[in-house]
This record gives sequence, C-alpha cells and structure tokens, in this order.
Amino acid sequence: MYAISLGDGAELRPLEPWHAEEFLAHLDRGRDFITRHIPFGAHATDVDAARAVLRSYADKRAADTGFLHGLWLADRLVGGLLFRVFDTETGVCEIGCWLEPAGTGKGLVTRGARILVDWAFDERGMHRVEWHVSSANEPSVNVARRLGLTREGVLREHYPYRGVRQDTEIWAVLAPEWRAARARVDSGGDR
Repeated sequence: MYAISLGDGAELRPLEPWHAEEFLAHLDRGRDFITRHIPFGAHATDVDAARAVLRSYADKRAADTGFLHGLWLADRLVGGLLFRVFDTETGVCEIGCWLEPAGTGKGLVTRGARILVDWAFDERGMHRVEWHVSSANEPSVNVARRLGLTREGVLREHYPYRGVRQDTEIWAVLAPEWRAARARVDSGGDR
C-alpha cells in the first residue's frame, strides 16, 4: 500500500484490518486521552474488537462512504484521520482525527488533513468538507482554524458524552475557497 510522507519521520497511510494488533496497542497507550471528547475506539478493547472497527471502515471504503488513515511517527502508529462521512452524491464529507499523546504538538493532523482535503476536492470532486468538533476540544478547534475552515455555527448541547451535553461546532470549507487559499500559498501568501 502507499505511505505519504508528512516530513520529520511521519507518514500518512491507510489503516486497515490487518493493523488490528498495532491499532489496539495504540488505543491502549492513549485511550484516556483519545476518548476525552469522542468515543472513538472506546469499545476496541481486544484484537477482535479493534479489527471490527478497522473492518467497518474497510467496508465504508469499499462502499465509497468513508475512509480511515493512520498517522505514523518514526514507524509507530500515533493517531489517525478519517472521513467519517463521504457522500459523493451530495459532494459533502466530514473529516475528523484522533491522537495519542505521543502524536500531539507536531502538526501531524494539520499536515495529514491538508493532503486528504486536497484529495477530496481535486481527485474526488467533493464540494464541501466539514469538521465537527466539541467546543471543549481546543486542539481540534485549532486544527480547523489552521486549515482555514470557517466556523459556521454551534449545535448547543448537541451530543451527550460522559453525562454532559457537549456543544458541537461545525467548521467547513468549500472547494473554491480551498483552491483559492492554496493558490495564495503557492504564490507566496499565507493559508
């Protein structure tokens, strides 16, 4: 399969069912951190359950409705990016992320997300990429900002998690906006 260099010994690669043992070890290293704001991987507590999570995304990939990529740092899985929703009919997808502590503060999510957003717009013809995030998840909100997404609104007390109703922020970028921002960067400006 392919691996895309993110620089500094980091790579973006497909995360597939055969990675189940590595995925479980990664979740076990960072479970408390990863599940602070989202339940991603919370039920993957053994190899079979980890494989089931990865298989569910392999099935989504086969149906062209979602994708899962891992973030490796120095050949160790430290997080990932996913298209939780990928609707080619409407041209709308939702990208998200998770990290264990060893992957934080290195820009891995931002660098990997740029590659996947470029792919969604340029290769797949998507029109809109969304980022849904708990307002309490400041690092994830900051990624949305660094990507140049627009905060479109807040779904107040939208998602009950760990006994507390979470506000969910919706951030998004449209294909023409993304391409214009990329053109500014390519000509020496900021994105």
